[in-house]
Amino acid sequence: MMCPSAIPVVRLSEMTPGEEGDLFVLMTLKESLTTRDGKPYFRVAFRDARREVAFPIWANSPLAADCRDQWSPGRFYKLRAVYRETAFGPQLDIRKIREAVDADADDGFDPALCCPASRFNAEEMFDELLAIATAGIPEGGLQELVLLLLERNRSAWLSAYAARRHHHAFVGGLLEHTLGVARNAAFFAERYASLYPEMRPPLDRGLVVAGAILHDIGKLEELASGPTGAAYTPAGQLIGHLLQGRDMVRQAAAEVNVEQDALLRLEHIIIAHQRLPEWGSPKPPMTPEALLVHYADDVDAKFHQLAVAITEEKPFHRLMGQR
Repeated sequence: MMCPSAIPVVRLSEMTPGEEGDLFVLMTLKESLTTRDGKPYFRVAFRDARREVAFPIWANSPLAADCRDQWSPGRFYKLRAVYRETAFGPQLDIRKIREAVDADADDGFDPALCCPASRFNAEEMFDELLAIATAGIPEGGLQELVLLLLERNRSAWLSAYAARRHHHAFVGGLLEHTLGVARNAAFFAERYASLYPEMRPPLDRGLVVAGAILHDIGKLEELASGPTGAAYTPAGQLIGHLLQGRDMVRQAAAEVNVEQDALLRLEHIIIAHQRLPEWGSPKPPMTPEALLVHYADDVDAKFHQLAVAITEEKPFHRLMGQR
């Protein structure tokens, strides 16, 4: 039986206004700022997998010195705090704070519970992606290429972020996004192949599915995941995932027998899927297959942004036209 004075261990994402609890969180932000009057303060943020709360630590707060000298983004903390909803958004009234330690596992501390993650089971998503590749791409070199790249990078696929921000920016986000694009693309390919049977050459449905699955594979090398999210690798900054993905496909293609025209058209899908130069594409989609993959990708990314904006009551119009 819990002692009446005991403070329960709660999750930040489940706290209600006015609730006090002990909670384990990841510090994601510490900025040194000044008010309009020139007074210094810190803006800090803490999160668990489903909620992030950012708020000021004022210079006259008893926490200000510890915040300045001891708190560091990327570290996990145990807080005793009251959750409040204010006119400036959610805030935490911190009563106690210390860095989390291994022994806190007995009270439910798990670093994975503090990082944003896909709502869906990663292994199940990966298995479905394999099934789409097997069913949607005819047997042969192209299918072998896709399956090789999936299996070779399985571990990375299961945890990779799709972006630093904007869409699917969480553990397993790249896999969730890729699966969504593959589902969309398979549907589009089936629909438009049946609508335009006279097209010559005919729409290559297998190539559409292959391109959808591999369109963002370069993000496995463009981004590195850490406690505070994804960050660009040096190659990601200097080259980018479109060319990195094209290079990964080329390297793997040397190990299987892929028809050269199919490989060229697959490479075009990868480098063209973002369509516009300001989004990073050196070429726009110039084949029917590349066009379908672009829109399969775009609708999955944009709809995710819209869903998050509605859930978190953020203005979606600012996100339109961005990746």
